[in-house]
Amino acid sequence: MPQGPPMRPKFWETIPLTKMTPQEWEALCDGCGKCCLNKIEYEDTGEVEYTRVACRLLDGETCRCMQYPIRKQFVPDCVQLSPKTLPKIAYWMPRTCAYRLLHEGKNLPDWHPLITGDPESTHTAGASVRGWTIPEFEVSEDDWEDYTIEETP
Repeated sequence: MPQGPPMRPKFWETIPLTKMTPQEWEALCDGCGKCCLNKIEYEDTGEVEYTRVACRLLDGETCRCMQYPIRKQFVPDCVQLSPKTLPKIAYWMPRTCAYRLLHEGKNLPDWHPLITGDPESTHTAGASVRGWTIPEFEVSEDDWEDYTIEETP
């Protein structure tokens, strides 16, 4: 996580996404790992389906990227989320994602680590992908449809 000035109290309630410090921006991530699930987007309908197939860099237990600072070297099409890119991609972000919620003018869920103070609260609430993903190198992209899931809350 980027180092810098201390985070402002309840910054997510008062500071626009575009005015957050890098540390505040990164702290919004609840560590669910859902954004790292491979998705199928149907061009004709715009519908997005999630799969249990995870990016090769996702650690299925910690739900964190194993190479976050240099991830684009390994996964060139990995999306780098920023206030500038968020409006274009929010539609496929998880419904519980803090970035998407704040972009849509909604509140963070009660289990979010910024609210609970507990980095494990996302997992305790059952809101992460911990323990049920399949690494993408084990499944052919042609077979992803066999692994589609309903997005979990």
